Amino acid sequence: MSQLNQALLLSANLLKTLSSIVLVGLILSCSSQQPIPSCGENPNTLYAKLGSQAGIEKIVDGLIQAIGRDQQIFHYFREANVSHFRAGLIQHFCDIANGPCRYQGDSMQQIHTGMNISEGDFNRLVELLIEVLEQLDYDIPIQNQLIARLAPLRSQVIKI
Repeated sequence: MSQLNQALLLSANLLKTLSSIVLVGLILSCSSQQPIPSCGENPNTLYAKLGSQAGIEKIVDGLIQAIGRDQQIFHYFREANVSHFRAGLIQHFCDIANGPCRYQGDSMQQIHTGMNISEGDFNRLVELLIEVLEQLDYDIPIQNQLIARLAPLRSQVIKI
């Protein structure tokens, strides 16, 4: 076999090997437990940028833990059913982030009527959310996108 034929055969084998590695990598990335983004998902949605369902669950779990440690606002949540609150917040974040979920719970106004949440306490919850997002290493533009989508709900939560 000539040197040219050997070189071509080696190049063809190398190309097959590299193609196989790339294919295996793609398959593994679509089936992995990594939260950002899910296979087949539009990577430009906030939902994908947050890490899809797994990422949103981490955010909500972190926020629940932060609320539990916070003396300023914990009293609002003292009697809450944590698993119900968690499920509703995950669904709500998924919905506002353009994920596949549709929030089915009560309106923010229905939930917060009579709680007399002060502006300072509302702001404290936002601070806790930002701290959680920072701890989970979300970039500031992604944090801002989530906060911007939650901001219109402010009037439905404070002192109603």
